[in-house]
Order: sequence, then structure tokens, then C-alpha cells
Amino acid sequence: MFLGKMTRAGIGMIAALGLSTSIATAQESVEVLHWWTAGGEAKALQVLKKDLESQGVSWNDMPVAGGGGEQAMTVLRARVTSGNAPTAVQMLGFDIKDWAGEDILANLDELAAKEGWDDVVPDALKDFSKHDGHWIAAPVNVHSTNWVWANKAIFDELGINQPTDWNELIAALDKIKAAGYTAVAHGGQAWQDATIFDAVVMATGGPDFYQASMIDTDPDALGSDTMKTVFDRMAQLRGYVDDNFSGRDWNLATAMVINKEAGVQFMGDWAKGEFLNAGKVPDTDFLCFRFPGTQDAVTFNSDQFVMFKVGEDRQDAQMKLASAVMSPTFQSAFNVVKGSVPARTDVPNDAFDACGKKGMAELAAANKKGTLFGSMAHGHSVPAGVKNAMYDVITAHFNGEYDSATAVEELVNAVESAQ
Repeated sequence: MFLGKMTRAGIGMIAALGLSTSIATAQESVEVLHWWTAGGEAKALQVLKKDLESQGVSWNDMPVAGGGGEQAMTVLRARVTSGNAPTAVQMLGFDIKDWAGEDILANLDELAAKEGWDDVVPDALKDFSKHDGHWIAAPVNVHSTNWVWANKAIFDELGINQPTDWNELIAALDKIKAAGYTAVAHGGQAWQDATIFDAVVMATGGPDFYQASMIDTDPDALGSDTMKTVFDRMAQLRGYVDDNFSGRDWNLATAMVINKEAGVQFMGDWAKGEFLNAGKVPDTDFLCFRFPGTQDAVTFNSDQFVMFKVGEDRQDAQMKLASAVMSPTFQSAFNVVKGSVPARTDVPNDAFDACGKKGMAELAAANKKGTLFGSMAHGHSVPAGVKNAMYDVITAHFNGEYDSATAVEELVNAVESAQ
């Protein structure tokens, strides 16, 4: 029944049922493509959904399982090719830059100016949030990737202190393995292998070497003896994973630590969301600390909602979504649940737990020191083609297809071919 033909009594009936006349005609909605399907991630996303629902905007979910977003980008390409882009898409790093060059993204400048985004978003994030000086995305968070997540009961049982360098890490893993636990919970997927590789590069060569190899892709750094040591250490870590690691999703590896099946996991701070979702408490049930040797540096990625050009009838809902994402209240509530830290610098840390407060403090310190680096593994240091070339070599080596010397040669060749 059209509203124009309804009687006052009919309208009154709608009101009595708790409906508004605007919803009766056409409720605003957003269609969001993302890969937040794990327990902690899904719970975090509910914060945003509820915020929009309170504004009369419904959420049309397009989840694509698989951390890292490769599958999501494949789905997105098909949607865009068919002329039916979603309202917003979760993206990371250089994927944003790739799509920005195709002139199909929305312009958020008016909203950004009204809400003062330029004053509160760190430059490192704006490098991806903006294209040619125009806002095209709303950053949701900052994840740091060089974390260790440990089962505290296992550490206490075996008398293990938090390791601070490589030798202490190996000694701890040896103790865990000898006690009958899986030492390192890991999922054999390329992006997970690369996440560990990122941390090992930083721990082995330090910030300058990370800059030279993972960001500048200097062939001398890529082909160096230091890089051979990195691969030697990756091979050493391979000896601490269980036999069933191949293809395991990251959250299932986290569950191994949660359930006291494994001692540690090397993963970004999204893993914390899984611990919290399981009712675990930082420093009581689990430990969070930087990968040994990387205490003064932070490698990061940032989830951002990239807005695509949509029809006029969908633009108001799209702006409400972008505004909701950037709200300080949402940034705090979301990141408390997600395990990350806010994309805004003006959000207080009061609501954050011990790991969250540590993450915010270490991020600020690294930013001040100049030791805040985009993560190669998570698409924030090099374009996708170079990243994927590195992935291939890292995973082949981790699975025993190359020895370390061969891996160094293959890495140099792969990066050169991809550029």
C-alpha cells in the first residue's frame, strides 16, 4: 500500500506497531563487503551494525571468509565488473591504492571537513585513506602485527618468563615442546607465514633493515646474509608447529592457545578478540608481548571502509556509515572488542584492557621514534604484486621447497620480476 493512498487511521496503525512512515516506504540500507567472520571479529562488527540501526539504516551483510582479504577482492572485482558495487568494502593498504586509481570511489571530503578527520587521523593512515588529496575511505582501526599471544597457564607451569630476544624465544619454545604441547600454533596459509616473516625480519635486522628490505625492496638487503639468517630462523620456527597446520584458519590456531593445546601464536592483535570472546582476561589467562627483538618497533595495518560510488538514493546512508565509523565513541567501543586500537589520536584509553593500553602506548612511542612501519604481510609496505611474490617464496621455503640460500636468491628474483 502506498503512503499517499493511506488514511490517517492507516498511518496511525503503523505508528502503533512501532514503525515509522519512512520505514514503511523505503528504509535506508548499506551493503558492506568484509571478511570479519571469526567470533571476535563478528562481535566487533555488531557494534557498527547497532549504531546504524539506531539511525534507521539497515545493514546488508556480504561476508567473505578468509583473513587477509584476497577472496574478498575477487568477489569485489566481480561485483564492480557487473556494475553493482557494494556501498562499502573493507580493504587494506595497497589494495586501496589500486582501486583508487580506477575512478570508481566516492568522495568523502565534505564529511571529513565537517568532522575534522585531518586533525585526528595519523599521516601513515591518511596515506591510504586519501587519493589525490581526497578522502575515499574511513579508517576503522590500527592493528599492530608483531605480537606474541601466549597461554599464561603453560608459561607458569613451565616457569617461562616472557622472552626478550631470539635465544630466549627458542629456549621457551623448546620447553613448551618438551612438555608435550604444540609450541607454536600456526595456520599454514601464505599470509600467516608472511606475518611471522615480518616479525623475524624486524627482530633479525632491526628497523633500518626492515625499511630497506620490506619497504624499499633494496636488492642488496633482500640478497644479504641478514636475509639468509631470517630464512634460517623461519626454518627453525617450522620445527615447532604441529603436523596439521596446513590450511588452518588463524582463529583456529588462536583457539589452540586459548584451549591450552599450544604455547604461543605469532599474530596481529586481532587475535586478542578471540581471547576476549572466549571470556579470557589479559595477564590472567593469556599474555601479550612484542615478538622478541622488536620491542621498540611496530609493524601495522589498518582496516578501512572504502566507499564506492553509489546512486543518489544510497548516498545518505553511505555518509551515515562513514560518519559512524569515524565516531570517537564507535572507535573506542569497536576497538575494545576487536583487539586493535583507534584510528583517531583523540580517543582515550580508559575503556581498553591491559593489552589495549599497551598497544596504544607502544604505537604512540613508535610513531614518535619513527619506528612505525607498514606491514609487508598485510599489504602496507609494497604493492600487491610484490607482496604476493614475496608470499610465494616465504611459503615455499616454510614448506621445505627451498633451503635458506635458495630462498634468498628466489626472493631477490621474485621481487625484481614483480616490480
